[in-house]
Amino acid sequence: MKALIICMSVHHGNTRKVAERMARVLGADVLTPMEASGAMLGKYDLVGFGSGIYFGRHHRSLSSFVENLPDMTGKKAFVFSTSGLGGIFNRMLSSGLADQLGKKGFVVLGDFTCPGWDTFGVFSWFGGLGKGRPDEKDLLKAEEFAKKLE
Repeated sequence: MKALIICMSVHHGNTRKVAERMARVLGADVLTPMEASGAMLGKYDLVGFGSGIYFGRHHRSLSSFVENLPDMTGKKAFVFSTSGLGGIFNRMLSSGLADQLGKKGFVVLGDFTCPGWDTFGVFSWFGGLGKGRPDEKDLLKAEEFAKKLE
């Protein structure tokens, strides 16, 4: 199976760490939305889409990338994210990107979320949320998630 992970990781590289761990398991290429194109997705059997959560959403470059894709009926995909709040909060937000992918015809196999160090805005005043995350435990969970996608 040939896999691609499209990842936008801005502040602390949290989401990139998760993407790279998943990529090791899947033998995947990892690109940013700016490096990827809709035309290249045809070469892959599985495509992952992930970013940190910014103001309650995946990064706008990732959402724009998906919005501009052609029909991808039957193409397999997964979603992942990190945020300072983590947990159920991330899972609720991942559903928005999963819905967007579904409208493009993707078959979304699942989503993975974990906490990530967040020092944006007022969080920086007290050292941020999720400091030290994703940690090794989180990254092992990301690997386990990826293994189930194979």
